[in-house]
Amino acid sequence: MLKCIIVDDEPLAQEVLENYVQRMANLQLIKKCSNALDAFQSINNERVDLLFLDIQMPVIDGLSFLKSLKNPPAVIITTAYPNHAIEGFELNVADYLLKPISFERFLKAVDKVIEQGRVQGNEEEPKDYIFLKVDSKLVKVNYADITYIEGMKDYLKIFTKEKLLVVHQTMKKIEEILPKNKFIRVHKSYIVSLGTVNSIVGNFVEINGKEIPIGANYKDDLIRFVFKLNN
Repeated sequence: MLKCIIVDDEPLAQEVLENYVQRMANLQLIKKCSNALDAFQSINNERVDLLFLDIQMPVIDGLSFLKSLKNPPAVIITTAYPNHAIEGFELNVADYLLKPISFERFLKAVDKVIEQGRVQGNEEEPKDYIFLKVDSKLVKVNYADITYIEGMKDYLKIFTKEKLLVVHQTMKKIEEILPKNKFIRVHKSYIVSLGTVNSIVGNFVEINGKEIPIGANYKDDLIRFVFKLNN
């Protein structure tokens, strides 16, 4: 049984979602909130597994509210505005539903949450890909295709086996997202995929003829990581 909250300032939208939730044997509605502040109190005071979240609301909009949560539950966006979809998926929402929402579409979104193990406390299946925002679209990139990443202030060059992608992202953030058993930071400006490394010579990592410097502060971690893989 997944405990859920509806956060929407429109009474009719709340009524529709409440009706849908009541038709689901695996969902339990614990509260309806007309603003983000009420929802914030509920999330801090009790277990919440799933959040149905509107975007356009008074005082604090839904996406700003979501950004403020340190450990958010699974989130399904429910909105009349399609232009926030990219930002929503960048915040790792489970699904993005456009009003008016049909029960069939609602059901698919809830099933996606369950299948992906997005509920707090459940183990997530490891993904083998990442979505990156390139210009105005989200591009799916398989981890196996990434060879190395070069940082340039608030931008990154993502070198893949076939092409170069430039994304607005920081090294710290991408390092947190990438799986620790596949990628390692070797320099303040470089992250490499261990699966594509051809050799490590002196203070350089070689990937397909490209020599990538190893920073003094990262060398010990790299050696320990490689040693761990070989034992």
